[in-house]
This record gives sequence, structure tokens and C-alpha cells, in this order.
Amino acid sequence: MREREPAARVTVADEGRGPAARRFARSAMATVFEVHCVHPDAGYAGQAAQEAFAVLDRLERELSRFLPNSDISRISALRAGDSVGVSPSTMECLALARRMHAATAGAFDVSIGTGLERLELLEDELTVRAGSAGVSLDLGGIGKGYAVDRMAEVLVEWGVERALVHGGFSSVLALEAPPGHDGWSLSLSAPSADTPAVLARVSARRRAFSASGTRKGAHIRDPRTGLAVRRPAAWAALDVPPPDDGPAEAWTKDLARSPAALAESLSTAFMILDASSVADLCARHPEVEAWLLLERDARERAGGPAVVHFGRPNPAEPGADAPIPSWHQPPDRR
Repeated sequence: MREREPAARVTVADEGRGPAARRFARSAMATVFEVHCVHPDAGYAGQAAQEAFAVLDRLERELSRFLPNSDISRISALRAGDSVGVSPSTMECLALARRMHAATAGAFDVSIGTGLERLELLEDELTVRAGSAGVSLDLGGIGKGYAVDRMAEVLVEWGVERALVHGGFSSVLALEAPPGHDGWSLSLSAPSADTPAVLARVSARRRAFSASGTRKGAHIRDPRTGLAVRRPAAWAALDVPPPDDGPAEAWTKDLARSPAALAESLSTAFMILDASSVADLCARHPEVEAWLLLERDARERAGGPAVVHFGRPNPAEPGADAPIPSWHQPPDRR
């Protein structure tokens, strides 16, 4: 399948990687995944990256709706009352997707409105049971992020912690920063004739990012109503907390274990939720940051900014310390 440039993206800037950074790539899930890392032993770093890619390959076989024998395809084919066994990774990803469905008031829905609630997840038994037929799953809004999380997990296990992993420039997880840098330099952009080339620049350490967007002629539909949404693009970012084995609520545990998956599901939901709902979610979760690219006609009517920003004060605004929301005009096209 031919890889396509995403409609919205998070790009790793070369100047922010440092001269010692190594890059490894693998095609999967109809895009390109990359590992950027700094390690004194090139051979060791390459082995760690290959182990991470092996996990990616396995997850694609389990989570892709395009493979007829994947866990997701077999779930989508279930008839009423039937059940199917799935891998631990598939079950974890589905359980996470269900929690994010609730957290976003149904805006994020891997069943695309066909009835996620009609699937019973028997987590201890690694079994999915269908309450009725016709539930169709698509993990396109969370699967790449989940794969990025598991790949990063492998790198940490190998001691390669000065690293960044991304899936198709739409799901990014930055671990520890390269030497001499406070973070990995990233650019948020939406390649389009009527938007600036770069909408925001950030330095990322222990943060997850995701970008979602539509191309001309493409549509994302609100799973709650079936109506097409008009927002061109949205980005989400999450601070990654340090590992903690103590008791914690589900959100905190999910954030620590699967931040890229959470970011991807949030950027998908941010394409659908109205701005006030996005602001409310960021207010409830201070570790979340959001950028919304407004449609062109709305910008022209209101005479307002191209990008609406919610969350932490925007570093582009000197001295900004205002709570949610903050507003900014992106830099000019360069």
C-alpha cells in the first residue's frame, strides 16, 4: 500500500536530534514507523530498534482490520452470542479504547457508531463476546499510538532511553532528550495551501503527541450523529508521568503505560468535540494540551486566529500564564 503524507503531522526537526542521533525505520500499518535514538553503540541501538519493530509487526497482525485473520477482523465477523479469543495486546487496546470512549462522551469510538457497548470484554479470559451482530471495529484512531507505546517499552527495557518513536508522523512519543538538548524539537503542521506551514513548535521530553486531520474530499464523521465534521485538523499532547506501581485511577495508569495511544484517541476526538468540550477536558486533565485548526470560512467570518490552543500556557506567548483557554495566531508560512 502506498504511504501517504498525513493531513496533519508532528515532524521531528533535524536540528533537535543532535549529531549523534541514529534513525531506524520500518513500514507497517500503511505508514512508516521510525525510532530516533542516541546510544554509543550503533550495533546495540540497531538491535534494540529491530526488537521494537518485531513488536510492531506482531501488533499489526493482531490489530489490522485489513488482515482477514487478525483479532479485529474476527471480532467484526462475530454473530450474536458468539465469542472469540484474542491476544493480551488486543484486549488491552480494546479496553483502553472503551475507557477513552467514555472519557470523550462517545466522540472517540472504534466501532464508528456500530455499537461498541454491544461487545463484552472478558478481560481475564482474553475473550470478546458479541451481544449482537454488526459491530465493526477500526483501531485506526488508537492502534498506531498503542504500537508506539509498546515499541518505546522495548527500547527502555534495552536501556535505550534517549529516544523518540513515531508512527507515520501522526503518533509520537518522546522519551529522554538527546545530550545537550532539553527535549526533541518537534513541529506541528498541516500541509495545505490555505494554512501556515508550521502551526507550532515544541520541545518534547517525556511527552506524547498525536495529529488528526482530513484531506480535501475526505470526511470524518461524528460517530454519535453520523454527520461529517468540518474541523481540518487537531493535535493532542500529554505529559508522561514517571512509572508508579502504587494504586491509581484508570486514567493515570493508562497515561503512564500508553500515553501515545491516549494522545491518538484524544486527537481523533478533538476533531469532533466542540471547542468548549475540548477546553473542559483539558481543564479536568492538566497534563493534556490541545490545538484545533479552525476551518477557513469560520476564521474569515470571525476574523480570529487560525489555531485555538487549550491547556498549558502557550510558549509562543511571552509571559503567558493564563489558564485555559489561550489563543494564538500561528507564525507566518516560511
